[in-house]
Amino acid sequence: MNPLGKLFKSIFPFTVLFLFVCLTPSCSDDFLDNPPQGFLTDGQFPESAEDALRAVNAMYSDLRVWQVYYGGYPIVDIMSDDAHKGSNPGDGVNMTLFEKYTFGANIGDLGAWYASTYEAIKSTHVVIDKVPAIEMDETLKTRYIAQARFLRALHYFQLARSFGDVPKVTALNPAGDLPRSPKAEIYNEIIIPDLIFARDNLPTKIEWSGADAGRASKHAAQALLAKAYLYTSQFQLAADEAMEVVNSTLYDLEIDYSSAFRPEGEFGIESVFEVGALPFGTGAEGGNQFANTQSVRGTPNRGWGFNRPSLDLINSFEEDDVRMEATVIFLQEIIDGVLIEGDGPTPDETLDGDGNVIQIETYNQKVWVPGTDTQEPFGYNVKEMRYGEVLLIAAEALNEAGSPGLALIELNKIRLRAGLEDITETDQSILRALILTERRHEMALEQERFYDLVRTANAPAILGPLGFVSGKHENFPMPSSELLLNSNLTQNSGW
Repeated sequence: MNPLGKLFKSIFPFTVLFLFVCLTPSCSDDFLDNPPQGFLTDGQFPESAEDALRAVNAMYSDLRVWQVYYGGYPIVDIMSDDAHKGSNPGDGVNMTLFEKYTFGANIGDLGAWYASTYEAIKSTHVVIDKVPAIEMDETLKTRYIAQARFLRALHYFQLARSFGDVPKVTALNPAGDLPRSPKAEIYNEIIIPDLIFARDNLPTKIEWSGADAGRASKHAAQALLAKAYLYTSQFQLAADEAMEVVNSTLYDLEIDYSSAFRPEGEFGIESVFEVGALPFGTGAEGGNQFANTQSVRGTPNRGWGFNRPSLDLINSFEEDDVRMEATVIFLQEIIDGVLIEGDGPTPDETLDGDGNVIQIETYNQKVWVPGTDTQEPFGYNVKEMRYGEVLLIAAEALNEAGSPGLALIELNKIRLRAGLEDITETDQSILRALILTERRHEMALEQERFYDLVRTANAPAILGPLGFVSGKHENFPMPSSELLLNSNLTQNSGW
């Protein structure tokens, strides 16, 4: 077996020999909206400038793979204090295991998430490894490689912050028995160098216009680089990169918070990097099931209803914070003229043993898409990086680097949009906690809360009552399916 095939066998046993490509003739085609229409063996592909473009477009198609989004549901929100499993009690029973922290390494959702991410990394290596040898315009070639390195960094960032030490695949055909490399090595030898290369070689957002809207840009690379520096406690570097994005003046906050997530905000002023999609039911057709998984269940029937906002999240918002209503759908609410009645088998309220309400039937409003059926949510554009998060990265990094006054400037831009008073606190420790809370409300249900609590060492106190065990749940277990395939893999502590 091809060694790379061995690495990916657990999730794609029949497709590891093929690279699905978007057969579009030029960059002027809607690369994010056109579905893959054919395949070529990776042994003969790519050979020409046209092939190189197809390989680049195929990498973006990988961003629509359902399992890449934290196991599809998404698991990391369900494990946080922001959300519950959702759906109805009889569906998605595995998600209950994540909600209660009783899952193990053998659960298939983890294996699918892990392996599909490595499959996406494989697609980036088709470009990184093979495009340099193609005779074509050198500037365009460099842009192709820079996009590939940005996406490789994005995928490795998700792996490193989720699983910790992971195999370091740096070629299209690696050995199939690679051991895990230290997380610090993944950051220092892949994520950060890739993002620096992408930052230095990609055009700005305004240069990717029209049908190319949504390709990785210089400032998308800087934003993710700032985030990587934040995660590795290189705070001044994180602040510098984030403020480069701010000072570019190419981005701003949407006036209406909800517009950042609705169709009118797609590739808009607040969008730093997002994944385009079409309202079709499969990834092969250009669809993305991310929003369908979380959309309203029952009446109207818009999806599965997973990732339900928690009462803890709802009650944590300040009274006048406009973000709460823009984040949570309540029963009997009317959105775009549609009455939200909910799901019959799902209890409107869930009580504890003492009769206290601990959960109500709610839904994630950030993934709401106007329409009448379950198809429209497949056209939702996943917001990977928003300008709102860039401001919060800048605020946190500036505070940690000893500049709380500058941090408040960026933080209060977020609060102004939310309809809230400025924060004036300059004590570093107190401001640190305030920024974490602000991240919770600005980024609610955007798959950040769990990681924020872990990286700031707040997870044991806040998630402990939910089942989080210190020394264990900071990392997900290496999937059992991968340990069976590769005897050189070791398991994370506590698992």
